[in-house]
Amino acid sequence: MCGIFGIISDQEIDKLELSQLAYHSEQRGRDSSGLATFNAGTYHLYKSDQPITRLLRDKRAAIDHSHVAMGHSRLVTNGMSDNQPVVYANCFALHNGIILNHDDLWPRLNLKRQLEIDSEIIPALATNMLSNGNSAEECAGAVLDRCKGVVACALAFPRLGKLCLFSNNGSLYLGRRNRSHIFASESYPLAKMNCSLIQQVKAVVTIDIPVSEDAFVVQEFKTQSSDLLPKLQTNAQQERLLRYELPAIRRCTKCILPETMPYISFNSDGVCSYCQHYRPRNVPRPKEELFNLVEPYRRTKANECIVPFSGGRDSCYGLHLVVNELKMKAIAYTYDWGMVTDLGRRNISRMCSELGVENIIVAADIRRKRDNIRKNVRAWLKYPHLGMVSIFTAGDKHFFKYVEHIKSQTGVNLNLWGVNPLEVTHFKAGFLGVPPDFEEKRVYSHGAMKQLRYQTLRLKAMLPSPGYFNSSLWDTLSGEYYRSFTNKQDYFHIFDYWKWDEKVVDSTLADYQWEKAPDTNTTWRIGDGTSAFYNYIYYSVAGFTEHDTFRSNQVREGDLTRSEAIALVKDENRPRYSNIKWYLDAVNLDFEDTIRVINDIPKLYKL
Repeated sequence: MCGIFGIISDQEIDKLELSQLAYHSEQRGRDSSGLATFNAGTYHLYKSDQPITRLLRDKRAAIDHSHVAMGHSRLVTNGMSDNQPVVYANCFALHNGIILNHDDLWPRLNLKRQLEIDSEIIPALATNMLSNGNSAEECAGAVLDRCKGVVACALAFPRLGKLCLFSNNGSLYLGRRNRSHIFASESYPLAKMNCSLIQQVKAVVTIDIPVSEDAFVVQEFKTQSSDLLPKLQTNAQQERLLRYELPAIRRCTKCILPETMPYISFNSDGVCSYCQHYRPRNVPRPKEELFNLVEPYRRTKANECIVPFSGGRDSCYGLHLVVNELKMKAIAYTYDWGMVTDLGRRNISRMCSELGVENIIVAADIRRKRDNIRKNVRAWLKYPHLGMVSIFTAGDKHFFKYVEHIKSQTGVNLNLWGVNPLEVTHFKAGFLGVPPDFEEKRVYSHGAMKQLRYQTLRLKAMLPSPGYFNSSLWDTLSGEYYRSFTNKQDYFHIFDYWKWDEKVVDSTLADYQWEKAPDTNTTWRIGDGTSAFYNYIYYSVAGFTEHDTFRSNQVREGDLTRSEAIALVKDENRPRYSNIKWYLDAVNLDFEDTIRVINDIPKLYKL
C-alpha cells in the first residue's frame, strides 16, 4: 500500500525528475518514506516518518553525483516503526503491497526475523536463495511464487550489481528516458516525463546497478511521536461499559423497522410506511445490456475500466464480476482516508493479487483527516444529535473527486461501481429532519435542492455546538460537493445488471480466502473503521442500526424471512469492542469518557 519509484542512469540523477516521481508517489501514501542512493562506492539508505517530498528536500545533497536513486512513499500498514527500504543481509527491497502469508513463510527459513513489517520477508527470502547459489532473477521469481498478496517490488542486490523489478498485479511500470531506466508504481508519471518504451512490469525485469561490496549506510529519522497504527490493548473494564439492551420496541409486522425510525408510521395491520412505499430495487436489467454498454470501451491491450474499490464485500465481488464475467482489463481504484482498517487493506491486497489487477491508491493526509474526525466527534459529544452522526464519515466523500483524476491520468473513462442496491439508510438524514424520498433510485442522493435543504438542516444542528466550525468544515463541504453535484460520465453500476445475492457473494469471496472480522459474524462494512462506532450510537439511542434497515430491505425483496432478519440483527447489533476501541484510539479520544456520554443520551424508546 505504497508508492515506489526510481531512476537508474549512467549519468547523474536529474533532481527535478526525481522530485516529479516523488510528488506523484506521495499520492499513494505520505505517512513515512525511504530513499536509496549510491555515493562514493556505497549504498546509502534513508528512512523517515515524514513524507517523501520532505525527505528529498532534507537529503538533497545525498543525490549529488549519484547514478542511482530509489524512493518509497508509504501508506502505513503492519508496523509503524519499520520503514523502507527493508534490509536483510546483503540486499534491500522497496515494496508496495501487503504480504498476507509472511508469518507462515518465516518458519521455513533458517533466518531470524528482525522487524514487524511484512515486507522484510522479501529480502530474507532472497538472502536464503542466494545462500543456495541462486541468481538474482531466481531469487525474485521465488518471492513471486511464494508470497501471497500484492507484491510490487524493487529488489536490489548490490554485490551482484543487479536490481530486479517485478509484480504480481501490475502495479509497477518501467520506462526509458535518455540514458536512464525510470520506474514507478503507475504509468502516469512516466508518461508525463516523456519516457519511451513504457511497460507494465509483471515478470521479473533485471537492470544493472553499480556493484558494491560495502555494507549499507542506514540512517533513520523519527520526528513524530504519534502512531497511525494504534495497538489494540483490550481492557475488560472498558468492554463492560458497552451496553447491549434488548428493548421491547414495536416493529413493523412485515419488515423489522422499529417505531423509532424517523418518519415511520403503521397502518391498521401494523405494516410500516416504508414497506407501503417500497419498490423492489434488486431487480437487475438483462446482463446483455451491460455487455453492450461496455463494448465501446474494450481495447486490445490497454486497461479498459476503473473499478472503485474499498476492499469491502460488495466492491470485492464487483471486481470479481468485472474480471471474470465481463472479461475486462480493470484498474482497481482505492481512496484511503485513514479509516480503512488493516483487515480491509489485506482484502484489497488479496483480491488484486489473485485477479492480477493493478491497484491505484489515493491516500489522504491521514493525520489531518483523523484530526478532523476528532474535532467533529468532540463537538458532537458536547451536544449529541443523531442527525449529525454522519459528519463523522464526511471525510471519505473525496472518493468521488479522485476517480475523475484517475480517469484523466490513465486515459480510462469507464468506471464500474459495485454499490449494493439495498444499502439505503433513510434514517441517517431522517434524524436531521429530511423525510425519505421513496422515489430515489440511487444509494447516494443527488440534486442541488436536496443538498441545499440537507446542508441548511445540518447548519441548524451545528449551531448549538460551535466546535463544529473548525478546520474540517471545508473538507466536509467540498467532499459532499464532489459526491452530489459533479457530473458523472461513463459511470455504471454493476448491480443494475447483476442480481445482488448475499449467499452467492459470500461463497464467491470465500473462494478467494477473503478475510472476515473476528468480532462479528456479518461480512458487511468489516473493513470500515467507523461503522462499529456510529452503529453503537444509533443502537444505544434509537434501538436499531443500519443492519436493521438493510435486513428490512432484504425481507421486502423476498431474500429473507422476517424471523431470519430478527435473528440476524440481534447478533449483528452487538457492540464490536475491538473495532470501537481501534477507532477511538486512532482519533485520539478517551474510550471511557466517550462511551459514558453516549450511554447517558436519553433514549427514543422505553427500556
